[in-house]
Amino acid sequence: MQLSSIFGMLLFLYTILLFCQLCTKAEKYICQMIGDPKYPLLSKDGDITIGALFPIRSIETLPSFEFTKKPQPLSCSSVNLRDFRKAQTMIFAIEEINQSERLLPNVSVGYKIYDTCGSRLSSMSATMTLMNGHDVAAGDKYTCKQSPIHAIIGETESSATVILSRTTGPFKIPVISHSATCECLSNRKDYPSFFRTIASDYHQSRALAYIVKHLGWSWVGAVNTDNDYGNNGMAIFLTTAQEEGICVEYSVKFYRTEPDKLQKVVETIKKGTAKVIVAFLTSYEMYNLLEQLSIQNITGLQMIGVEAWITAKRLITPNCFHVLGGSLGFAVRKIDIAGFADYVTKVFWETAFPCSKPDENLSQYALSCKIYQDLLVLKNFSDDVPEQRYASNVYNAVYAVAHSLHSLLKCTEGCEKDMLIQPQQVAEALKKVNFTVKMGDHVWFDRTGGVIAQYEVINWQQDSDGSVQFKPVGYYDGSLPPDKRFLLNSESIIWVGGQLEKPRSVCSESCPPGTRKAAQKGRPVCCYDCIPCAEGEISNETDSNNCKQCPMEYWSNTEKNKCVLKAVEFLTFTEVMGIALVFFSLFGVGLTVLMAILFYSKKDTPIVKANNSELSFLLLFSLTLCFLCSLTFIGRPTELSCMLRHTAFGITFVLCISCVLGKTIVVLMAFKATLPGSNVMKWFGPVQQRLSVFACTLIQVLICVMWLIISPPFPHKNMKYYHEKIILECNLGSTAGFSAVLGYIGLLAVLCFILAFLARTLPDNFNEAKFITFSMLIFCAVWITFIPAYVSSPGKFTVAVEIFAILASSFGLLFCIFAPKCYIILFKPEQNTKQHMMGKVPSKSY
Repeated sequence: MQLSSIFGMLLFLYTILLFCQLCTKAEKYICQMIGDPKYPLLSKDGDITIGALFPIRSIETLPSFEFTKKPQPLSCSSVNLRDFRKAQTMIFAIEEINQSERLLPNVSVGYKIYDTCGSRLSSMSATMTLMNGHDVAAGDKYTCKQSPIHAIIGETESSATVILSRTTGPFKIPVISHSATCECLSNRKDYPSFFRTIASDYHQSRALAYIVKHLGWSWVGAVNTDNDYGNNGMAIFLTTAQEEGICVEYSVKFYRTEPDKLQKVVETIKKGTAKVIVAFLTSYEMYNLLEQLSIQNITGLQMIGVEAWITAKRLITPNCFHVLGGSLGFAVRKIDIAGFADYVTKVFWETAFPCSKPDENLSQYALSCKIYQDLLVLKNFSDDVPEQRYASNVYNAVYAVAHSLHSLLKCTEGCEKDMLIQPQQVAEALKKVNFTVKMGDHVWFDRTGGVIAQYEVINWQQDSDGSVQFKPVGYYDGSLPPDKRFLLNSESIIWVGGQLEKPRSVCSESCPPGTRKAAQKGRPVCCYDCIPCAEGEISNETDSNNCKQCPMEYWSNTEKNKCVLKAVEFLTFTEVMGIALVFFSLFGVGLTVLMAILFYSKKDTPIVKANNSELSFLLLFSLTLCFLCSLTFIGRPTELSCMLRHTAFGITFVLCISCVLGKTIVVLMAFKATLPGSNVMKWFGPVQQRLSVFACTLIQVLICVMWLIISPPFPHKNMKYYHEKIILECNLGSTAGFSAVLGYIGLLAVLCFILAFLARTLPDNFNEAKFITFSMLIFCAVWITFIPAYVSSPGKFTVAVEIFAILASSFGLLFCIFAPKCYIILFKPEQNTKQHMMGKVPSKSY
């Protein structure tokens, strides 16, 4: 449990006991005051009285903050000009109300303003005096009576306000704070009579996270005051920071009376790597931290502050700027109160300030004018009035009380002054207050501290003369839509160390496009490694958490930051391999045509006649088609080319093998015809040969037609074999159709090989069956090896293997069957005779 909570509970019990003692039969007993009497610093009698607690002075401590000793209070003498202006603002507002004919007419408002000196003990003493009104009877004796206070304005600090609200809460005395921003005070159950004219820290704490996010800082340190104000504010900041993806390297806290903790905080900051510090501190703790950072020469830290210290002039010391220079933070916006500047230099000192004249008699509460001497030096000073940021909140608080009293006293032309108004009635009336004061501020009260959150963004800058200035560089307005609430003019900011370039504060450098963040094990999410995206994935933003997969037809570029169309691969006529295959195809066509011309020119010679010239010419024609059909496999596959290449290949090769098969059968039949009494040739004459070739080819044509009808080949983008490119190929459509085409070719080739093999030993000087056997052997070997090579070859090499098989088998048939005959025609014409063909030429004798 927090120290302030324990203290508050004890204080509450003490209050109850004290009230019971003082108010039991008060009319018969004389009350004994415990401790020194507490008198208001400034007061005025009236029909209605408003109390106030301001730390107009502060308790000085030892000039050097020694860690081995606790700070020793010396005296309450150092004037806090800002809080003195708040007291003046309160009196100014009350005087306006007293002179108003519309608000509380004929009702005078008085005040009792106590100086708490920034001391909790002094604040409690003043609170008890406000709650227990008294009349001095004699010496230290006074008579108990009901408190004349209808509302209390104060305190300045949240922790002091928490104690004040808990003390006055059971008696339902409304407390209206002008600067207590702790979100904890929004709890209606715990603080039923608390109100404020300043936005709660819920908004400021979230705005701190937003400004850190806006400036691109993801790695920050955090330090806060160890009290209700600091702990609640920091808790909201840490939650919002986590939501916004901001990592907090450390979160430490200390209180002004804890030098050991402060030392640990400084050591943590010194060891930390974060260059940005979010300081949710009061001006007291910030002063102590500033002193120690200066002593240890810890600089280069970008401070992000809150309204409690960002404009505190008490922090401006000779060595402050090298630590706090460039600090950014939120401040309550300044609002001008018309007529206030003239009032503080003229009217106030003549009418509201005691001891303004040497011969003036003191009030019953003032024992000596000496206590006002330190305030008299401010009599003609008003330069700071335009810089006051909380004066309007005090002004609104006074008017809120006045409006609630106006409604309770049922004021129209006049007020029912004889009505007895209880503080709890004022508290209930304050819940309904909704008014607009002449400054244009819209003020209301609710249970979440629902005053509009409006802040200026302040930057610590140094003028040419060396003076520190609080320069506005932006704003945060909670009344605007979410996308317009925050505005920051970064170009006007002077950063830490007087730099114009914004400092960096990250645990890990940003991951560029093409990479993704990978969290480091055991470290905050802001600490990560940058991992390149995998192939086929991209990230086109900085600090991407994940890489995106490219669409099917796209692939990542080299930088992995853009999806580009995949390269489409197919065998082209312009590449080296395509050119080589085209060359051999055309070479085969040319060679075949030359052989055909040669055979045609020698068609009457025995060697051409003996080899069935009709089937030979048909075979040469089919081989020409075989060479040409290989060209259909080169180029971009289309629907027409895919259907043509496979069907043309199947039909031309069947035509070719049918011719070879016919020639083989003719060789066998010719041998049988030479036997006595044989007439088999009449069953396999020219007509039968043509029919056999036609019939064999027709079967393949029918197979191809069925294939094209049922499921024809079609162009296909193969994206499975290669991830980075598309293989444009011809899908077979029906695998069974393609298998039938190849199977039929293989069947004819095997049959031809068997018949040729059987006829190889027939007695003949030029037995063509031998050459057919060799050609079929090559043909079968090529196509048997083609199948595994076709299946295993990637991309365009699959097509190249298919073309190679076509060319190799075609050249095999061409050379094995026709090359020997061409050789005899061209180089051995003496053997191109009928006798030589019949084997009747006598052998040469040696």
